Amino acid sequence: MKVAYLGPKGTFSEEAALRYFSNSKNEMIMYNTIFDVLEAVDEGEADKGIVPIENAIEGTITMTTDGLINHDVWIEGEAILPVKLHLLTVRGANLGDIKEIWSIPPALAQCRMFTKEMKAETQHYSSTSGAAEALSQSGRLDAGAVASELAADIFDLDIAKRDIHDNDCNSTRFLVLSKTPNGNIHETDKSMLLITPTEDRPGLLAIILNVFSSLDINLSWIESRPTKKKLGTYRFFIEAALGVHDANLKKAVTILEAYGHEVRVLGSYRKTKL
Repeated sequence: MKVAYLGPKGTFSEEAALRYFSNSKNEMIMYNTIFDVLEAVDEGEADKGIVPIENAIEGTITMTTDGLINHDVWIEGEAILPVKLHLLTVRGANLGDIKEIWSIPPALAQCRMFTKEMKAETQHYSSTSGAAEALSQSGRLDAGAVASELAADIFDLDIAKRDIHDNDCNSTRFLVLSKTPNGNIHETDKSMLLITPTEDRPGLLAIILNVFSSLDINLSWIESRPTKKKLGTYRFFIEAALGVHDANLKKAVTILEAYGHEVRVLGSYRKTKL
C-alpha cells in the first residue's frame, strides 16, 4: 500500500505517518506540500494519505482545510500526535555556548521562554527538520535547532535539552485520507461536514448550529473559510461527535439541505492516539 505524507524527512508529519502506518509492507512516499499529498490520494497515486489539520497551540492549518475543499478525498481516520520539541546540537557542542537557535517560526514561538532564557538569536527555516539538517551540515558549535527526536536520529545530532516547549499539552491532529470510504463506517464516532450556504443572511451560522443543537448533536470543531467569491461570505467545516451512519446526523444533513445549504460529508472516523 502506498502512503503519502508531508516532507521533508524528520518532520512531525513523517513521525505521524510512520507511527500510524507501522506495517513494514507499506511504501511511504514523501511530498513537498499538503496540496501534493491530497492530490496524490485524489488522483490515485497513493492509496492513503496523512495531513495535519490542527495544532493545539497554533490552531487550524488552513492549507489543509482549503485542500479538502478542492480535492475529492475521504477522511477515514484521525490521529493525535503529542508534539515534543527539543534543542538539537552537533556532537561536542556545549549548551552554554549556544548563541543562535534555528527552526520554523511556530516552533520558535512555542519555545519563547527557553530562547529568552538562553539569550539566543533566532533564525527561521521552512521546517523543523530543515533547521536540523542545516545545523548538521554546518557543524557549528554555537547554534542549535528546535526539532523532534526523529530529526536528531536522522541528522545525527545530540539532544542538548529535552522538552523546551512552553506548553506541555501541545499536540497535532492529523487526518488519514483515502479516495473512497472503506472499512466499517458503522464503528465510527465522528464525522466532518463541509457546509456551503447558498445565501448570506443575518444569523446564518446560528441557524446552522441550531439544527445540530435541536437534535442533541455535540460539535467538537468548527472552522470557517472564505468562499473566495465575495468578501464576507464563508463556508463552514463542522465536526460532529457522531458517525455518518447515525440517524440524527442523517436528519441534520437533510434539514440543512432543505434550508438550501450545500452539504458535503468529508468523512467518518475514530480517533487514534499515537
